[in-house]
Amino acid sequence: MTTEQFQVVVWQYYEGHGRKHLPWREDPSPYHVLVSELMLQQTQVERVIPKFNMFVHVFKNVEQLAQAPLSEVLAAWQGLGYNRRARYLHEAAQAIVHLGHFPDKHEDLVKLPGVGRNTAGAIQVYAFAHVAFFVETNIRTVYFYHFFADRTDVTDAENYALLERTADRRNIRGWYAALMDYGTYLKSQKLGSISKRKHYKKQGGFMGSARQVRGQIIRELTHGKKTEAQLAQVINDERLGIILEKLISEGMVEKERTAYMLPGQLV
Repeated sequence: MTTEQFQVVVWQYYEGHGRKHLPWREDPSPYHVLVSELMLQQTQVERVIPKFNMFVHVFKNVEQLAQAPLSEVLAAWQGLGYNRRARYLHEAAQAIVHLGHFPDKHEDLVKLPGVGRNTAGAIQVYAFAHVAFFVETNIRTVYFYHFFADRTDVTDAENYALLERTADRRNIRGWYAALMDYGTYLKSQKLGSISKRKHYKKQGGFMGSARQVRGQIIRELTHGKKTEAQLAQVINDERLGIILEKLISEGMVEKERTAYMLPGQLV
């Protein structure tokens, strides 16, 4: 398949089925893109949309988010899971305010908490319409399906090389949106499996995991301070004490005498 043929396939799908009305696409401000990208790192679009709308209603801009206590940010984040992303987003907002402007260069973006190579590329593309290259699951799916059908050891370096060669730089923001939506469709059809990726590892289950307990703790503490005994009444897990200490070491939870609380919590 030539580059021109590939671009036609991707654009045709987007014209007919693209999700053009996602809130962060309708208003791709740097702040909206940052919030959406961190939310989307581990969560499907359908779950993110209502949480994104609520979050940017509560914290209307990067300054309001930076000034809010972490406890309020974590409370607004509930339902998305992976609560460390909320802390990273809060810290990133504070770093941006301290910097005095929203960075648009890759080397500056990756210095923000929670922003790695791919998220930095996404911010450059979606918020600033800069030509940049990043590879994530949906994009891998598209390239696996069209270019690596007979391979099971595809590296990200190969994906990056193909992406640079085939990207439609005339409309880079739209091109990535089209790739993402087309990749979502292919995944729904069980096509272009990411298991072709070299060093691919399937994520462990959520139920019964330490991740689930972490989420339960944060959710309970959004309602106010609680002792370990009070938490144990609703979280029946022998790892509770260990996970609480881990959350404290990460700055996600604070301890005041015998009670646990979220940072900045007043109740």
